[in-house]
Amino acid sequence: MAQYDVIVIGSGPGGYVSAIRCAQLGLKTACVEGRATLGGTCLNIGCIPSKALLHATEMLHEAEANFAEMGLKGKSPSVDWKQMLAYKDKTISQNTGGIEFLFKKNKIDWLKGWGKIPEAGKVTVGDETHTAKHIIVATGSEPSSLPGVEIDEKVVVSSTGALELGKIPKKMVVIGGGVIGLELGSVYKRLGSEVTVIEFLDTITPTMDAEVSRQFQKLLAKQGLEFILGAAVQSVDATKTKAKVTYKLRKDDSEHTLDADTVLVSTGRRPYTDGLGLADLGVEISERGQIKTDDHYRTNVAGIYAIGDAIAGPMLAHKAEDEGMACAEGIAGQHPHVNYGVIPSVVYTHPEVSSVGQTEEELKKAGRKYKTGKFSFMGNARAKANFSGDGFVKLLADAETDRILGAHIIGPMAGDLIHEICVAMEFGAAAEDIARTCHAHPTYSEAVREAALACGDGPIHS
Repeated sequence: MAQYDVIVIGSGPGGYVSAIRCAQLGLKTACVEGRATLGGTCLNIGCIPSKALLHATEMLHEAEANFAEMGLKGKSPSVDWKQMLAYKDKTISQNTGGIEFLFKKNKIDWLKGWGKIPEAGKVTVGDETHTAKHIIVATGSEPSSLPGVEIDEKVVVSSTGALELGKIPKKMVVIGGGVIGLELGSVYKRLGSEVTVIEFLDTITPTMDAEVSRQFQKLLAKQGLEFILGAAVQSVDATKTKAKVTYKLRKDDSEHTLDADTVLVSTGRRPYTDGLGLADLGVEISERGQIKTDDHYRTNVAGIYAIGDAIAGPMLAHKAEDEGMACAEGIAGQHPHVNYGVIPSVVYTHPEVSSVGQTEEELKKAGRKYKTGKFSFMGNARAKANFSGDGFVKLLADAETDRILGAHIIGPMAGDLIHEICVAMEFGAAAEDIARTCHAHPTYSEAVREAALACGDGPIHS
C-alpha cells in the first residue's frame, strides 16, 4: 500500500496540471490513468488531434484557393488520408509522451489502471489500494447523444470516431451546431465531403455574441457548409455503410430525411464519473451529473475534491487547468483564485472565433450601459495581404468608466488575439489603455487596437 499526500484521478489537462503543481509544491503525488497514454480526452481524442486535422486541411485550402494568386503555380496537392491520420497520431504521441516526461521530471507516480474511491483517503487501482490525504477527481467528460441515436463509432460517430474514419465520407450529417461539430465539419468539407449541420435551435453556437454568430454562419455557408436550423432529430437509422437521419422542423412540424455516409453526433458532453463509487461515498451530484464543490473545489466529503469537466462551468481544457492549479495550491495552504469572468473560448475553424467576458445580449439583459468599439479585418493591412480580411473585432466597454467588459473576435488568429484582452481585463484595464498601447505594424493585433480606438474618438483606418 503506497501512501501519498495527493492522488489525482485522471490525467487530462486538469488532472496532469494539478498533479504537476502538487509536486512542485512539495506534495508526494500520484496520478491514476487507465489509458495507455497520458493526457486524457484533450491530448488523445479531442483538442490536439482535431487541431492537427484542422491545420492540415487549412493548408490544403490555402493551396487550392490562394497559391496561384500568390504566384505559387503547380498541381494542387492530393489527399493521402492514411498519411494525414498518421500525422495526427504522431502529434498525439509527441504530446502524450511530453506529459509522461513531465511526470518523471516531477517524480509523480503514474498508477496505471482505472481508479475507484472505496472510502475517503483511499484509492484502489486494480488489486492495489493506495492512501492519500487528498484525492482530486479530474475524470473529465464523455460525448452525450440523443435518445434513440446509437453511436457505433463507424457510421454514427462521436468526435472520437470522427478523428479516425476509415475513409473520407461523400456525405456527412453533423447533429449539433456547436464548437465540436463545426470544427470537424469544417475538416471534412475541406476534404471534399458534403456537410450538412442540423441544429435544434435557430442559431449556431447559441452562447456566442449574436452578431458574431450570424457572421460566423455566413462565412461557413460561403465555404460550403449547409445548415438546417430549428430542427429536431427524430432518429438515425444506420446500416454497415450508410445512415438515414430523420428530423422535424419546429416551425411547421414537417418531417424530412437526409442520407449520409457518416453521421457526427456533436450534441454536447457530460461529466464522466462512472466507476468511482461516488454515490456510495455520499458525494453530492447535481441533476446534470456534475460533482458539487465549494469555491475551493472541495466536495461535501472531507478530503475529496473535483475539478474540470466533472464539475459545473464551461467544459474547456484551460478552465480545467486553472482549477487544477488552484486546487493544488489550496491543498498546499495557499490562497489561489480563478477569475471565471476572464476565461476565453475559441472555435478553431477558419476564420477562428474567440470571446471573453460578456456579450451584448448579456449586458442588455443586465441593464448595463455600455459602448461598442468595432473594427473590420478588411481595414487591416496584414489580413488583406494574407487573404484573411473576413471578420471583425468587437470590444465592449462600460459607458461611464470605459472598463473592458468583453471582447469578441472573428478573424485570423482570433484565438491568440483574444489574450491581449484577457490580460487587460485581469488588470481592470479600460479600452483607452489598449488604444494607447503601441502595437507592431503590420500585425493582426492592430485590429484590436483599432476596436479599442472605436470605443473613443474612432479608429484610424476605418
